[in-house]
Amino acid sequence: MLSEHEIRHLLAVSRPSRYIGCEVNVIRKPSEATDVCIALAFPDVYEVGMSHLGLKILYHILNQLPWLAAERVFSPWPDMERRLRQEEAPLLTLESRRPLRSCDVVGFSVQHELCFTNILNMLDLADIPFRAEERRESDPLVIAGGPACFNPEPIAAFFDLIVIGDGETVAPAICEAIRDWKRSGAGSREELLRHLAAFNGVYVPAHFEPCYDREGNLEAIEPLQAGKPFVQKAIVPDIEAIPYPEDQPVPFTELIHDRLAIEIARGCTRGCRFCQAGMIYRPVRERQPATIARIAEKALGMTGYDDLSLLSLSTGDYSCIEPLLTHLMDRHAKDRISVSLPSLRIDSLSPLFMEQIKRVRKTGFTLAIEAGNERLRRVINKGLTDEDILRTAHLVYRADWNLIKLYCMIGLPFETDGDLDDTVRLAREIAATGSKTSRRNRLNLSVSTFVPKAHTPFMWCAQISLDESRRRLHILQDSLRRSPVKVKWNQPEMSWLEGVFSRGDRRLARSIEAAWRKGARYDAWAEHFNPAIWREAFAETGVDPEAYGPRERSLDEVLPWDHIRSGVTKAFLKQEWQKAGEALLTPDCRRGCLECGVCDHTVIDPVFAEPWSPPPVPPIPVSASQAAPARYLLAYSKTGAAALLGHMEFSRAFLRAFRRAGTPLRYSQGFHPLPKVTFTTALPLGTESFEETMVIETEGNLDVDRCAAELNRRLPDGITIKAMLKLDKTSPIPRVKSSRYRIFFEKLELPANRLDDFFARKHFEVVKKTKKGEHVLDIRPLITTFAFSDLNQLELVILHPEGPQIRPVEVIQSVFGLTDSESTHLHIQKIEQVLM
Repeated sequence: MLSEHEIRHLLAVSRPSRYIGCEVNVIRKPSEATDVCIALAFPDVYEVGMSHLGLKILYHILNQLPWLAAERVFSPWPDMERRLRQEEAPLLTLESRRPLRSCDVVGFSVQHELCFTNILNMLDLADIPFRAEERRESDPLVIAGGPACFNPEPIAAFFDLIVIGDGETVAPAICEAIRDWKRSGAGSREELLRHLAAFNGVYVPAHFEPCYDREGNLEAIEPLQAGKPFVQKAIVPDIEAIPYPEDQPVPFTELIHDRLAIEIARGCTRGCRFCQAGMIYRPVRERQPATIARIAEKALGMTGYDDLSLLSLSTGDYSCIEPLLTHLMDRHAKDRISVSLPSLRIDSLSPLFMEQIKRVRKTGFTLAIEAGNERLRRVINKGLTDEDILRTAHLVYRADWNLIKLYCMIGLPFETDGDLDDTVRLAREIAATGSKTSRRNRLNLSVSTFVPKAHTPFMWCAQISLDESRRRLHILQDSLRRSPVKVKWNQPEMSWLEGVFSRGDRRLARSIEAAWRKGARYDAWAEHFNPAIWREAFAETGVDPEAYGPRERSLDEVLPWDHIRSGVTKAFLKQEWQKAGEALLTPDCRRGCLECGVCDHTVIDPVFAEPWSPPPVPPIPVSASQAAPARYLLAYSKTGAAALLGHMEFSRAFLRAFRRAGTPLRYSQGFHPLPKVTFTTALPLGTESFEETMVIETEGNLDVDRCAAELNRRLPDGITIKAMLKLDKTSPIPRVKSSRYRIFFEKLELPANRLDDFFARKHFEVVKKTKKGEHVLDIRPLITTFAFSDLNQLELVILHPEGPQIRPVEVIQSVFGLTDSESTHLHIQKIEQVLM
């Protein structure tokens, strides 16, 4: 639990809900009851990290072991980093607020190359040496996993070991070995690493040494330990065997992907030549539809989400997608739960998908065309025709979607300016298709620069230069400037940096350190990315970045990741590279094995869902469907860490609690139905309250005692239902007439003469800033009580007329002249309110 000091500390940073760690379903274990603690570290901000399903899966699997505590830690936002450094405070885990240095393992999830400086920043805030060779016996093991680890060399020096491939079985085995090592009390850190290196999928960078010739070209990656010349990726043969986190933590902060995600398949059979995920996650392994339906039922009930996402690299290819989607909508549409399919290929879309998806609310529609014509799409092994794309766009617009997001890349191998012209032509044709259906229809074209990745057929090709990337982007921008197509793009400089690291080697570690020391953080965020820092860092460390991205590799060149085996053979990748040059398609491996090298046809093989006839969904009882609406007044308190929730976060937490408790709320009509819940006040961030109220509308009458008890079992810590009262249908929704506050200010001096001056005046005007602009409020008639009730305590009563409201902290600041920084020392409690 957070202390009062920690709560005041968090009030000084943006979105304090990122750091409070008391979410519903969080797992806390006493340190004395566990043998091993692993910090699951995500080198990005909380709302990105908690959107990642892999983190939730590992958190669930590891915490199922009674002797192991798996806790989360995320990259602090810059304002939080500043406070940690000012106070010389260590970076802590969320669950037990344990310093990272006191954990046995710090395990980073490395999803992309632009998070590298955040990794160093988190290690520095934890006081853990950057380089594995500099760590002491008492330091935690620092490990990594994730897709960016399939070329781990640029960051190899920072990790004691790296997991290559599926981590669900490897991570528990590593932790078990650490427990045994700790219990034995014998052996050095190096002996532990030698033991762990024998595990499938475990790479110990110190056990391999890159060798360079006189010109600086990589000649070989020499193994230093006998018996392990390369590292083979770990594979979970059947994801059905992996337990799904049905009771996963439910964040307060709105996430980037704020929904319940279920992985319905891992891997892809399409073989797009640019796609690293399609190569490294082979073979395809589908979860059985009955399992997915069961997981959805249970997880929705335990989390309270109202959006269910079916996750896969190509969701439309899932063997039972149509019966599964129809069943999920039949089962959950009555509860206003929407289903989204985020990775649909254009040639897998059908009218059934669109009709099912829009039954509750419309989720976004993105069409990934990748390239502007059929020749270039054959080059990348994406055999879409223009006719396929236009027909799909017509279906989407006709199904009443007003916005289509079109995604394409520039800089693909063998691309010409004519291909860019075709992208412009196709975008215009799609926009014209939309305008024929409705004038409100829109088209956004999102453009990014192609980055060659390791373990793909395009790993040998050159990435276009930064100047060329800008030139091609300008062609698209200029050609579509006066069209109905809105062009959006990723910064070419970010793709340039990503390209340096995606095929880089160990010499880049010094540049990463230098960039971090110069202030590089959050390089994947446009508002924080500074390419000048990176150019200075490369120059300072004697690294030529152009030798990595824009350089074409020969087919017989030694590559930095040659000792990392994804399963797909180099021979197969070379064959695909040659076919790309001839614009030849390779068939989907669902139609027959292509002998890419991943499957051994004994333990490892594709796993497909078996044909499925979904069980009938019970009809809604007539009594429930015809229940008369009812209204209830709920009185509740909001104290402790819950005071750190903003009003929107607090509202979302309450609505999800209603879902978990099975409260039958009424909903509005239209495309985006909303629950009929009215909060009588929006409590300011940081203010505790012992008396708040809301009004809810329900389908039928409730047992108020039972409903309140169910809600209290499912609400987050600090939020408690105190009373529940049925309202008359005709009575208006109560409005707050006045609020009484108690304000504590131990670390501040508030002179009493300021209060005397306030009451001596007939008017006291305050400029209040809102989203709609500035308002001048005369707060003198709004304050009926304002007095010192103790040495370090004030009592304040504020009236609430119609219009803009004044917050107690604004009153204190205006009357006593406090700064925002000083105001964080105020502890404000709302102790009473009067309704009218």
